[in-house]
Amino acid sequence: MSTFDIPIGPQHPALPEPLLLKLEVEGESVVGVDFDVSYMHRGIEKLLETKTYFQGLPLVERICGICNAAHGLCYTLNVEKLYDKEIPSRAQYLRVVVEELSRIHSHLLWLGVAAFEIGFNTMFMYTWRDREHVMDMLEAITGNRVTTEYSQIGGVRRDISPELAEKLLKTMDVVEERTKYYIKVALTEPTIAKRTQGVGYLSPEDAKATCSVGPVIRASGIKFDVRADDPYAAHDEIPFNVITYDSCDVFGRIIVRAQELLECVNMIRYALKNLPSGPFRIKLPMKPNAGEALTRVEAPRGELLHYTLCEGTPKPYRYKVRTPTLANLGALRAMLTSKGRYVVNIGDVPIIYGSIDPCICCTARVQFIDVKKGKAWTWTLDEIRNMSKKVKA
Repeated sequence: MSTFDIPIGPQHPALPEPLLLKLEVEGESVVGVDFDVSYMHRGIEKLLETKTYFQGLPLVERICGICNAAHGLCYTLNVEKLYDKEIPSRAQYLRVVVEELSRIHSHLLWLGVAAFEIGFNTMFMYTWRDREHVMDMLEAITGNRVTTEYSQIGGVRRDISPELAEKLLKTMDVVEERTKYYIKVALTEPTIAKRTQGVGYLSPEDAKATCSVGPVIRASGIKFDVRADDPYAAHDEIPFNVITYDSCDVFGRIIVRAQELLECVNMIRYALKNLPSGPFRIKLPMKPNAGEALTRVEAPRGELLHYTLCEGTPKPYRYKVRTPTLANLGALRAMLTSKGRYVVNIGDVPIIYGSIDPCICCTARVQFIDVKKGKAWTWTLDEIRNMSKKVKA
């Protein structure tokens, strides 16, 4: 049977961000796939080199609105490595509280989107309704619902009062009750089973070979979580379980994220009940020490890397970010081209694509390649400006 190509995107009802999936199909079955994620490049890494480290925090949180707390935390941990100063324990605990709150809101958002992709609109409405409780708490703690800028270089921006901590604990009771209900629905609802079990298969071997991260690799039965493997903030003091599932499919990714919600709730409770006393921030000079720093955190989508090179000035000489979606694109290719009894049909593509919880706006990268010379390079900020002037002219 001959094959033909079907383009999905860059504007498509199932894909809220511009991504081009080039599918090669044989009948209804997908036999090959290619990606184009170059539509949303914003040059944030280059912009960070024009800002001081303290000015860069609002910008770095806009790499991804949903993962803003993870980006802000990874950025501050990265810069603080250059100072080589001890950050107050209270600040580290408060960072974990906001980080795990953001993980809850991200996972609830994803569960709703996944339900929407398979036509289960009732669950979509329920999860997004319950997510509002979490968003209200993020606003109460940080002053904002989206880009919080809570983690600061030297600590956190605000403390949590005993009254607010008590309110947050009550909210966690609501989240726990609703999460247990969603886990029950996921395990018993035939609509979810029919559309997700055996769909988007990713074997443990392929998960390792493609260097997948986050709930994607954990749903293939592999324990890989930065919070446990390379603890940061207060994760070496706050106990939690790394959730895994061995079905290796979209169904497993649903279960992993749903059960992780319960772990987030327990971590927040522990942090609030064992919150150290003392200051929540220390003052640091504008100029960090010269050197390099690399940090990683477990964002809601998986391992997030931040790197900086400092020459002892207030601004970074180089700043680099590796996002979880970029790491999971290889796994997505393996899911969409699975062979054997896990043949992928065109109708399963949206939920398989959605199962990695993609964020294209934080994934796009640009590099110039001279095919004839086999040489790659990047532009300086001045070169970008000059090209912009030529285009306008």
